[in-house]
Amino acid sequence: MRVMPMPADANGNGDIFGGWIMAQVDLAGAVLPARVARGRIATVAVNEFVFKQPVSVGDLLSFYARVTRVGRTSVTVHVEVYAERNPAQPVVVKVTQANLTYVAIDRDGQPREIPRD
Repeated sequence: MRVMPMPADANGNGDIFGGWIMAQVDLAGAVLPARVARGRIATVAVNEFVFKQPVSVGDLLSFYARVTRVGRTSVTVHVEVYAERNPAQPVVVKVTQANLTYVAIDRDGQPREIPRD
């Protein structure tokens, strides 16, 4: 996933709100578990979230996710976020990493087993 934060996403110092980044990580991280679970999922835990560098308005953020564990009803994903800065002389830096766990749920919001191939 790629996204560019806007001024409305920044705090008074011009840095992007951590909560905004967390929401984007959750969106990017949910794509793979939804495919693995073949249906509805919900975020059940944020196991780790590390902000390595501040993010600024104009940074182009790229989110990369990989499945690290598939359980009976849950999928754990590792997400790394990189910022591309300075379009005249591009520099790419890792700004965030996180581990999140999603659970497969049914129509009533109850955990369900993940289908096995």
